[in-house]
Amino acid sequence: MSGKSFNHVNHGSDTFALSIAGFDPSAGAGILADIKTFEANGVYGFGVVSALTWQNDIEFDKVEWVSVNNIISQAEVLLKRFKVRYIKIGLIENINTLQQVVQFLKEKIEEPVIIYDPIMKASAGFEFHKSTEQLLDIMKEVFCITPNIPEVHRLFGINDLEEKLEGYSEYVNIYLKGGHSNGNTATDFLYTSDHTYAFSNDRLPKGEKHGSGCVLSAAITAQLALGKEIPNAAENANNYTYQFLASNETLLGYHNPIKI
Repeated sequence: MSGKSFNHVNHGSDTFALSIAGFDPSAGAGILADIKTFEANGVYGFGVVSALTWQNDIEFDKVEWVSVNNIISQAEVLLKRFKVRYIKIGLIENINTLQQVVQFLKEKIEEPVIIYDPIMKASAGFEFHKSTEQLLDIMKEVFCITPNIPEVHRLFGINDLEEKLEGYSEYVNIYLKGGHSNGNTATDFLYTSDHTYAFSNDRLPKGEKHGSGCVLSAAITAQLALGKEIPNAAENANNYTYQFLASNETLLGYHNPIKI
């Protein structure tokens, strides 16, 4: 069959969001969780698979990476038809792949808004990236990064962390997920070029969820696609994620339409 050339569908770029992420069969994390989050936030979700994983909510057996050419090919056929500006990147094989994917998006999309979740270790325990060389430079090419506390320590170190985050936020918005902290309250922080915001919630007794980090970064992406500025997008995403954590007492949460 010969290939077809498609025109862009005129729905407006702000109604779509794209996830480039791994496929988690349990649907708790990765591309399936991202799509659920996008659509519960009122945004139509597209997905490009960057990895196949063998996992459930408590066990991670192995990962099979999708080549960078195949990641780009999946995205390219979508972009022929749909105007997508808001993209979340999750699990990615290595820094070289990330760099090529980001470069492709910048060439194909006018002013793409990229949210990168620097996943270094699965919640089920599997470690992906042991090196952070060049990663900080690539992060300057995206709009927002969403590390958790262990990831931010890997990226920036432990000493003078607050000063480093405030300095690096001149280049990229940083949403620091606080779920790994201790105490009865969990606080997330958003570092922007001119302000630091805090979002605090009471810690739930059975609020741990597989894929909660994926959900948070996908919710930020969706809220930005809806036209929210980064402080409001982050606050709404925090509220959505808290609803997700409170949705049941298992490790697999439910995605309900956002209530803000």
